[in-house]
Amino acid sequence: MAAPAFSPAAAPASSSSPPKPPNNAATVLDPQPQMPPPSPCPDAAASSVSSSSSSSSASSSQADRSSTFSLDSSSAAATPSSSPPRPHRASDVAWGPIRGRAAALGPRDFTLLRRVGAGDIGTVYLCRLDGGADGQAAPAPASCAYYAMKVVDRRALAKKGKLGRAAAEKRVLRRLDHPFLPTMFADFDAGTDFSCVVMEFCPGGDLHSLRHRVPGRRFPLASARFYAAEVLLALEYLHMMGIVYRDLKPENVLIRGDGHIMLTDFDLSLESTASPALEDEEEDATRARPPPAPTCLPIPELQLLRLRRWKRRSSTTAPPRPRFVAEPVDARSSSFVGTHEYVAPEVARGGGHGAAVDWWAYGVFLYELVYGRTPFVGETNEATLRNIVRRPLEFPASPNGGGDDAAARDLIARLLDKDPRTRLGSRRGAADVKAHAFFKGLNMALLRSSPPPVVPPPAAALHRPDGKQAADVPQLFDHF
Repeated sequence: MAAPAFSPAAAPASSSSPPKPPNNAATVLDPQPQMPPPSPCPDAAASSVSSSSSSSSASSSQADRSSTFSLDSSSAAATPSSSPPRPHRASDVAWGPIRGRAAALGPRDFTLLRRVGAGDIGTVYLCRLDGGADGQAAPAPASCAYYAMKVVDRRALAKKGKLGRAAAEKRVLRRLDHPFLPTMFADFDAGTDFSCVVMEFCPGGDLHSLRHRVPGRRFPLASARFYAAEVLLALEYLHMMGIVYRDLKPENVLIRGDGHIMLTDFDLSLESTASPALEDEEEDATRARPPPAPTCLPIPELQLLRLRRWKRRSSTTAPPRPRFVAEPVDARSSSFVGTHEYVAPEVARGGGHGAAVDWWAYGVFLYELVYGRTPFVGETNEATLRNIVRRPLEFPASPNGGGDDAAARDLIARLLDKDPRTRLGSRRGAADVKAHAFFKGLNMALLRSSPPPVVPPPAAALHRPDGKQAADVPQLFDHF
């Protein structure tokens, strides 16, 4: 079959490294920048995200990053071909060109423009949706019809024994409906050997590339707090769905066109169950409260002091609000998966692990955003794993002095507790992490409406015609 016509609108990208973020995306990270004027397509391709393999490609292309590894050999599982509706993402403009056509879409409906990245599971291409529902031109502007297509070669994965990982990722993607997680618009087969998933394209790159272009290769505390809060909400949603992520790192945190983040790459995720509940904060504090210290006061005076203290508290404090807790506490696995610099000590020892590994990785992630490197990195992967198990946590001298820096260090130290039973988040998950002083004053409920530190330029700037083509695209279409 002849290859479809290729648009000259996309520049070729190296297959060994992901596309860089826009040049003006990382010059100065102002916690509250001036928002750019609205574009013709304010929240479609400009507010989208590339799929998980582009993040994996970013990881392998950086010289200072350890490799991603997995010894989990699960078998492939059959998955349905349709995707459920997503009411919380239904207002996205990116749905416009594809709405009503998702069930009938196939490889002939898309033109692959260039290769974005590649990983262990598949290859990601920037693609354009061609034609409308009646076969004519798409009704939406052309800038609204760009997506990321992840193509999985089943034959190659079968040889590697990784079909189960690809199936698990597709199952997870079908369940997601959250502003900081990717939306799967369509999935279909291309012949008998290729499986395709159409998701959002992210023009802003990833946090790892962005950090390397910031002065000092570290984010200001205000920017680090913003990105960490959005990642925290994404992790909370995943854990509420019973999904242990197990691959958190800056390469997997992508920047949408509106400056907010998208968490990607779910082939290492562990699927379990969770039982969301509301817990009384006061009762929990009472259970955790230490026994009273000995006193020499007579019992009547002591009771009178306690009564007065209780009256003062009841008159000046609001009643405690229950906290939403949704942690997959029963999730257990013995698989040796993750990226070396981010694996928890229980994984590095080769033992079983649960959802607490995500909170360890979250601590490493926050450490890297604030201090510009991971805390336990060694000269080799083996040395890194030894440091994770044995070396105590140390903080470098930081220019971000003051109370905020102290709060960040305290949060990181509690997240990087080598004992998963006492690690912050291991029992009540994101509820405990959000209550930390580091996030004081940050309204999590309105975070999606808050101005981000960096807003990439319009996505159309990434597709200027230059008369060149990506050499690896025609070969893929020959298979189709």
